[in-house]
Amino acid sequence: VEMMESGGGSVQAGGSLNLSCTAPGFPLDDYALAWYRQAPGKEREEVSCISFTGKITQHDDSVKGRFTISRDNGKNMFYLHMTSLKPEDSAMYYCAAVTRSECKTTIRNLHVMTPWGQGTQVTVSS
Repeated sequence: VEMMESGGGSVQAGGSLNLSCTAPGFPLDDYALAWYRQAPGKEREEVSCISFTGKITQHDDSVKGRFTISRDNGKNMFYLHMTSLKPEDSAMYYCAAVTRSECKTTIRNLHVMTPWGQGTQVTVSS
């Protein structure tokens, strides 16, 4: 399986970006899904996740109210819509499939079921 992220770029603070994730040949609709990010010198951290049914989303406190996660099972894709971007959002962003039962009550300690892709870089300038 290959996770393929896209949509990153360089924006000014306050701007928006839409990230996309697909995994050709891998059934994302069998899993809960998540976005992670990793800034230089920092550990990879959870950003947002969406439940298997798509009815529940969880977000890290740092992005609540600014980021939205969604999924399109028909296209085998999911997305991260990022608004009001801040310099501290700058990082490499990664997508992952996680255990189907997760992301119902917390975004923490998700069990990632897929290898990490190349990621997509988000750079926010002040």
